Amino acid sequence: MTWIKPSFLWTMYRSGYATKPGQERVLAIELTREGFAWALAHACLSRDDGRPGWARRLKHSPVRIQWDPERGPRHEALPYRSIQIGLSREAVRRYVEEWTVSIADVTDRARELRAALARRADVSGLLPVERPYPVPADLIETIGASPG
Repeated sequence: MTWIKPSFLWTMYRSGYATKPGQERVLAIELTREGFAWALAHACLSRDDGRPGWARRLKHSPVRIQWDPERGPRHEALPYRSIQIGLSREAVRRYVEEWTVSIADVTDRARELRAALARRADVSGLLPVERPYPVPADLIETIGASPG
């Protein structure tokens, strides 16, 4: 399984700003909106959501969704969650062959951000602009998102 982590700061938290062993490189992968929508539409929560058929959906779904606390620049947990999207089987093939628009190495940016934080400098100019994704109403329950 490979994971899409749309939150830059959550990725910084997870990779230790590109310093953890095996995570010394951070890539920003641009996907098509259609591909991202397909992934959400074919997803199943990684934890039992209490809806009938969850175990069957989990077994057959090529996409897993989990929600983790979002992180701030200093790894502090924020009061909302960040989506993590796990891809397997057909979803991986589509991700590689159809959805990927571009790949950019943002490792230097991660390290620059880490250094700026160590200096207690203002880091707002180093953070990418992130906007909430407009989840279609019919997918809110499927992915366990909060309405609105």
